[in-house]
Amino acid sequence: MERQIKLTASERLINSSKNRRLDEVRGKVIVMICAAIMIIATLAITIFLVTKGLQAFVKNDVSLIEFLTSTNWNPSGDSPEYGTVPFILGSFAVTVLAALIAAPLGIGGAIFMTEIAPSWGRKVLQPVIELLVGIPSVVYGFIGLTVLVPFVREHFGGLGFSLLSGMIVLAVMILPTVTTIATDAMSALPNSLREGSYALGATRWQTIRKVLIPAALPSLLTAVVLGMARAFGEALAVQMVIGNTRNLFSSILDPSATLTTIITLNMGHTTFGSLENNVLWSMGLILLVMSFIFIMIIRYLSARRKF
Repeated sequence: MERQIKLTASERLINSSKNRRLDEVRGKVIVMICAAIMIIATLAITIFLVTKGLQAFVKNDVSLIEFLTSTNWNPSGDSPEYGTVPFILGSFAVTVLAALIAAPLGIGGAIFMTEIAPSWGRKVLQPVIELLVGIPSVVYGFIGLTVLVPFVREHFGGLGFSLLSGMIVLAVMILPTVTTIATDAMSALPNSLREGSYALGATRWQTIRKVLIPAALPSLLTAVVLGMARAFGEALAVQMVIGNTRNLFSSILDPSATLTTIITLNMGHTTFGSLENNVLWSMGLILLVMSFIFIMIIRYLSARRKF
């Protein structure tokens, strides 16, 4: 009887070991399938965009130099022109200006939550900041259209539909991204940095400015670049407030357009495979290339992190 019990116990151990191995195999297979799907999807999207984006230059003989250097956009004229300079500059201008607003606000908010506010401060402020992420972009655009555009028109002049309105809307949209990542970066710094600085007689502000910010700088820059990546690809909210003109802007009060707004405005009015449709896909390819550049910058900054 004792021998039977011992055999039963050993069988249970063997079965348990087999079950664990099967669970590990299943887990590895599921993870590998998920990774393969992500890789295949990324490659498929990239290949499709590259193929469609190059057709305007290969199949329709659109000049690449004119496409990237001309300021004339007239796809429906007798002699169609496809200069994208105003839209490329508009995309970069609204993105950089939005980052210039969101970066100091986001990093300042992160410093306040992690270094200055009491313990309950972050518990209250963090959910409020993250709540902004869940607001749909069309809501931001509608608020900008009904509140911001009339305000800019009344107090700054112009039509109100301008680069200024677009950058303010984008700055509010990317602020939660910058703030959340910057907060995590500041929280991840070891307390030994703070304690060592205080032990040397530094004040709290000196510790923040000369010790903590330099230590977290790569992560803080990553937060800003991630915010810029989101701003560069935003379409609907910007489309509602920026004006969507073909002309090159001369000031932030002038209406402008971005690559994304022109694509969304015109794609539905073109025939798949037509010249104008292929040119819009080429503009989409520019957005893809810029996304890859942002990712490379983020990877470079991440490699420089010290903590």
